[in-house]
Formats: sequence, structure tokens, C-alpha cells
Amino acid sequence: MSLQRVRQLFAESIETKMKAAEMLPESIVRAGECMVESLLNGGKILTCGNGGSAGDAQHFSSELLNRFERERPALPALALTTDASTVTSIANDYSYNEIFSKQIRALGNEGDVLLAISTSGNSANVMQAVQAAHDRGMKVVSMTGRDGGQMANLIGPGDVEVRVPAQSTARIQEVHLLVIHSLCDFIDQQLFGGE
Repeated sequence: MSLQRVRQLFAESIETKMKAAEMLPESIVRAGECMVESLLNGGKILTCGNGGSAGDAQHFSSELLNRFERERPALPALALTTDASTVTSIANDYSYNEIFSKQIRALGNEGDVLLAISTSGNSANVMQAVQAAHDRGMKVVSMTGRDGGQMANLIGPGDVEVRVPAQSTARIQEVHLLVIHSLCDFIDQQLFGGE
């Protein structure tokens, strides 16, 4: 890989983030408000995604459970991607498309929030998770890219869609990480005040 190619990747990432900075702040604030309301009312945040989005789901839940940038009490969040025995047994006994929805039906409660992550917006198991969350009376924050995929059609009243204005999976994931950090910062500021 040439030096010029590396610089090009940085430039593309910066350009994508600049577009996102114009388009996404309002939806990020609405998503943060949804999560804060849930946490203040004794709810929790469940997260899911595949591949890199599974890593993002785990990243978000660990920032809430442990800490983000300050000392504060642990906040209830759970990544539905981490229990290998549960995920593989559901995939084996039923279907890979149900690995998140079955967990949501068992663990999700009215007033909880699902953070559903899919760069394409077309991940069948994440879409089933959204439907299961709605069935349980949960709100959904979706993080997608491109045209929002089929998940864009599942957004209901009270849900929030954060759609990255990009086509490249890598660029979308880079912005998803920034969205996650923005949400963590928003939650900390709202619940625990300024530094």
C-alpha cells in the first residue's frame, strides 16, 4: 500500500465525517434522549449487530457498564452478541436470523432500548431483533448507512434512525464509532452533569 493510498483513506474518512457532522447531530441527540429516558426510568439498553457491528455493539455496552471518560456508576447495557453458547444454540436449533430476537423476547422489557447496528440496514437477524423489540414495547435506535436498507421501513414512533451518509462499509463503521462515543458522552453529560 502506497503512502498516497493511506492519505487517500484518511481524506475519505474525514470527508465522510464532515458530511455526517452536517446531517447526524440532531438524530444522535434524539437517540441519546431516548436512551437517557430509558435509563432514568430503570430500563436498560440491549445492543446487537454482526461482524464489525457486533464489535461496535460490544464497545457501546462496555462503555456504559464500565465507564466512558469519567468515573461514574455503572449503567445497565447488554450486548446480545457475546454469549457464544446462546448464539450458537439458537443458530443451530432454530435459525441464525433469530439469534438476537429470541434473546430480546427473554431479556427485553417495555421501556428498554435496542441499539440495532447494521451498515447495510439489511441484516435479517437485526431486522428480526427490531421487530422483537417492538413486540416487547421497546424503543429502537438504529445505526445504518447507505440508504438505510430494509431497516428504514421498520422505524416506528419513538424510534430513532442514525443513517451515515456513505456507501463504503469501512467509512460507515468509522462514523458508527464516533456516534457511539457521542452517545456515551451525551448520556454521561445528561445523567451526571458537566465535568
